[in-house]
Amino acid sequence: SEKRLTVPPQFQKELQVHLSRSSSTESSDGLSTSTAETHTVAPGSSAANIHELQSRIKELLSKYSCGVRLSKMPQVYREMYWEDLSTEVLCQLESWPHVCTVEKIHSGDLTDELIYPAKKMPAVAKSGTEQEKASQNVTSSKADASLKPNMETTPASLSSDFKAKVVSILLKYSNGLWAHALPKVYQDTYQAKFPEDILNNLELLSDVCVVDYVSEVPRKAILYAKPQRCIDENLNVTEKVKRRGGVKATAEQQYEDSKDQYLENITIPPLVIPSEGAVSILVVELKNTNEVVIRQVCYSYAQEQMEDEMKAYYNQSNTVSPAQSLSVGQIVAVHAEEDAWLRAQIISLEDNRVYYVDYGFTEFVETSSVCRLQKQFRLLPFQAAKCKLAGLEAFSDDPVLVKAVESRTCCKIFAVEILEKSDIPLLVLYDTSGEDDININATCLKALYDKSLELHLQVDAVYTNVRVTSVYSDGSLYCQVPSKGLSRLSETMQKLEDFFLYKQTSEFNVLLPFCGKICLFPSKGKWARVEIKIIHTRRALDVQFMDNGTVATVKVSELKEIPPQFLREVIAIPPQALKCCLADLPPNTGMWTPDAVLWLRDAVINCPEFSMKVIKQDASKGIAHIYLFAPENFPDMDRSINRQIKNADLWKHQKDVFLSVASSGISSTKAVGDTVSALRLSSGKLEKSFSESGGEPSSAVSTVDMPPPLPLPKPGDFMDIYVSVACHPGHFIVQPRNELNNLYALMEEMILYYSRAEEKPVTIEKNELYAAKIGDEWYRVIIKGILRNGFLSVYELDYGKHELVSIQKVQPLLDTFRRLPFQAITAQLAGVKKQQWSEEASIVFRNLVEKKPFVAQIEAVNDSTNPWDRKIVTFLVDTSLPHIDTWIHDFVSQSHVEFSKGD
Repeated sequence: SEKRLTVPPQFQKELQVHLSRSSSTESSDGLSTSTAETHTVAPGSSAANIHELQSRIKELLSKYSCGVRLSKMPQVYREMYWEDLSTEVLCQLESWPHVCTVEKIHSGDLTDELIYPAKKMPAVAKSGTEQEKASQNVTSSKADASLKPNMETTPASLSSDFKAKVVSILLKYSNGLWAHALPKVYQDTYQAKFPEDILNNLELLSDVCVVDYVSEVPRKAILYAKPQRCIDENLNVTEKVKRRGGVKATAEQQYEDSKDQYLENITIPPLVIPSEGAVSILVVELKNTNEVVIRQVCYSYAQEQMEDEMKAYYNQSNTVSPAQSLSVGQIVAVHAEEDAWLRAQIISLEDNRVYYVDYGFTEFVETSSVCRLQKQFRLLPFQAAKCKLAGLEAFSDDPVLVKAVESRTCCKIFAVEILEKSDIPLLVLYDTSGEDDININATCLKALYDKSLELHLQVDAVYTNVRVTSVYSDGSLYCQVPSKGLSRLSETMQKLEDFFLYKQTSEFNVLLPFCGKICLFPSKGKWARVEIKIIHTRRALDVQFMDNGTVATVKVSELKEIPPQFLREVIAIPPQALKCCLADLPPNTGMWTPDAVLWLRDAVINCPEFSMKVIKQDASKGIAHIYLFAPENFPDMDRSINRQIKNADLWKHQKDVFLSVASSGISSTKAVGDTVSALRLSSGKLEKSFSESGGEPSSAVSTVDMPPPLPLPKPGDFMDIYVSVACHPGHFIVQPRNELNNLYALMEEMILYYSRAEEKPVTIEKNELYAAKIGDEWYRVIIKGILRNGFLSVYELDYGKHELVSIQKVQPLLDTFRRLPFQAITAQLAGVKKQQWSEEASIVFRNLVEKKPFVAQIEAVNDSTNPWDRKIVTFLVDTSLPHIDTWIHDFVSQSHVEFSKGD
């Protein structure tokens, strides 16, 4: 169905680009959903689809009166309706008070949310017609009550002490309290009986609380505490009224006034930013980098419904008229483009300027198009919010920086990393539209560079006294060239050295590290500028030295903040390390061999200076192609570093080496192609082939220096486990949950050690243990096969995955890292027949259990000499829901029957 106006027209183009990109990404990753024949409710569904979705959630929750964990909602929904529940829907549950109640729960460091049926949620959104009807009933009840001469039927007759106690109770229930529950809460709190007759005339409490009637039954109402200022004023008025004796008339007038006052001062609930999962935002506008207006591109079903209801309500010309008295700051309804009604805040009465609170932009409007915003349209949080950009706070008003941020971000969509959740959250923006993700905060900070200190290499120019500071494994290198910037850097860093001589450096500890942040790090007895590149754990991260190009893994505790008085001066100096590569190497060089990398490092790192000639500049990659000479060899091209390494016998990779697939658990031998693309085997397919052959490696491994075996439970025992990899019910990998903290600590120590250790050539042997860098982490692995072009097939002994890694990323496994038992345990699901599992059944099983915790009931244990060859046959039990345990084999059996019917 067509989505009507959800963003202003000026943002529609950027939005369509984002949606088309998202659609193409989903289609490329859509094997699981299309093959398994499941459906995901997409943003922008029609109102009928949304109504059906809400009805299903109500039906689901009616079966779980004690609530369902938010993390388990997709699984429970899938089990009931055989459809996937989209993450966008989960984001909106808090905005559907008529459907469910959301309550946050905390367990140690973990936070989750419980979803309850709507009957436990003390708030009900009514349509305009229902509200008018309820209002008429309330008015009728008030009229009947006013005929009674008893003085106790007025708000002023109740004591201030009694009302204060009621207010104290209601303040504890920010979402409201059912009126019929008030007597018991009152008695439990104050050990005094609550006057029951008040429940028949709740208007007696109207001066201290808001009464929201949800039916014609007077007691069927929800009570909300008013703002404290209103309560204080009303209690004072009540006392004055009592003294004057004009109880009845003043009390009725006070009720009407307080009702209007509440409509103008009602508190809008805050916008909830998801703490997990990908969050995309649209940058609308900014005054400075501490006030960036954004919108979530997680289209709110609740907002769409609300605006549909606003359109229906305000287009009833016989019931709605323009607001008569307006004030700056007031929240109103505005008749906007395309016959839409939007929520807005009045900014100026002189030029009739309003700010659309759900879209984040301002506009001039006619007074006749502004109406009072009714209460039922104030339940949804404003969808536009302000944020701060991390790392730019100190320069937030700098016009150069603001202009750079504005030109790169306004009216564009970004992925965000949320560093601090607060009224104005602290964010890092990422542009994910290209091949590489771009850190917008770090990129915009470069606008503050002093242009006079930037060094631009000229083609065919020759530079002397050049120092090579680092060499990478791909043959690229970083050089320092004498310049004005290098001199300024030396002066500035000396000021910092002098400053820290008299200061406790602990005052400048980095408390909130994030990618792109620039800090100080002690290196070789001096302070150096570094930029955070990758955060591994709370203790360890990767940094790049800005002025020599080296990348290192360091402890967070070693980093220091730049003192505020030096911050602008330090930031203004551009990085003094220039990325280069040797020009005119053979075109078929391909990937550098370890021997070639080591030769280049030995040749250049220990030499104090070089001469350098620039051949060409590759601006797109930010790299210069150069000839490098030792001073005594310039300008003899034949004696350049380029020609020396070109002529050395360093480029021959291992030949005639094949992957012995049998040693990886596959029953046949297969030669692997020469190109890297041919080596890119799917991890999932490796797992499947491995499991289908029985998962029994044929070669024995020496047990010298092997970790102790992981103790396995006996048949019939229970064990808390985590499923790290799932191929199908006949083959998945589990880890004992009680050992995961020890594993995380081990991997953290491996990161810190291997990232600092000197890389050395390693003799690789199949079926031996090593440490391998996969992605940004170091893992304990066993070599299962040796491939051409320096690639290895390895098996992760703690996670149970097969990977392909470069031989350059493999190091010996130290004894200190062999003490913890290997954590991966091969498993087979009990309670189902052993069979050839279809792709559809495998996908459903993988989505059901992978990367989730369970309780395992062991049925059988198949032991082996090698820890990675041991196998358990086990039941899996999901115990995350209260009062109900889900046995996975039951669900698998049922789904298998359904797939068989489909065939």
